[in-house]
Amino acid sequence: MSEFDGMGALVTGAGSGIGAATARLLAMGGARVGVLDRDADAAKAIAAEVDGIAFVCNVADGDALAAAVSDADAKFGGLAILVNNAGVGDLRPLHLMDDKTFRRLMDVNFTAVFTAMRAAVPLMLGHGRGAIVNVASQSGLGPTRNEAVYSAAKAATIALTKSGALEYGPKIRVNCVAPGFIETPLTALFQSEPETFEPIRIAMPLGRMGQADEVAEAIAFLCSRRSSFMTGQTLVIDGGNSLPQAGTDPTLSGLWKRFSS
Repeated sequence: MSEFDGMGALVTGAGSGIGAATARLLAMGGARVGVLDRDADAAKAIAAEVDGIAFVCNVADGDALAAAVSDADAKFGGLAILVNNAGVGDLRPLHLMDDKTFRRLMDVNFTAVFTAMRAAVPLMLGHGRGAIVNVASQSGLGPTRNEAVYSAAKAATIALTKSGALEYGPKIRVNCVAPGFIETPLTALFQSEPETFEPIRIAMPLGRMGQADEVAEAIAFLCSRRSSFMTGQTLVIDGGNSLPQAGTDPTLSGLWKRFSS
């Protein structure tokens, strides 16, 4: 028996990147997967690949998102897993952030997580079980320069995860992952211009970008019985990028080379 046999799962932002990798992994484990994405073609392609159901929805549309959660529950005969993965970024200083972009970043990266959880929790409580995994970011634990609103939204997602864990255990477990630099559409700039990423790569203990599959493995773990005594936790998946202190690590490394030669 596979670990997710017969379980209904809904993954948002599942048309590409971490979401698509998660949908594939859950399906391999026996789950019936709802692939939710605003890109209809992408959602349908991944759904066909995993023998799942496509849900075409912009997570910033709260009513449509809540309806999709309810629809997934009905079609799967119960929703056991919810993965809130959809996200969007923007790189600019705080004082140049316009209201429209601010709302978009908050709506997609935080409000949609709240909306999906609010819709899923009563259903899961009624079924007597559930696992929710929210995808935050390393930036939610330590703000990234020129990503103030994105960082704030991801920090709020981490806080919401902890609140959900407190309020809905023991029936529902709510956990979070905080990826660092992962090869997804959100990091397309670094992939198209490797030299831009090079200073970061040098400072990272594992010396490379992560892969979507590596984050999906952590998400699947948090959805499974293997993590049955974990709730309210945030797993950081960043190749050690949060360990070095900016500026200090390269300097000390250079000094070590000078005095050890």
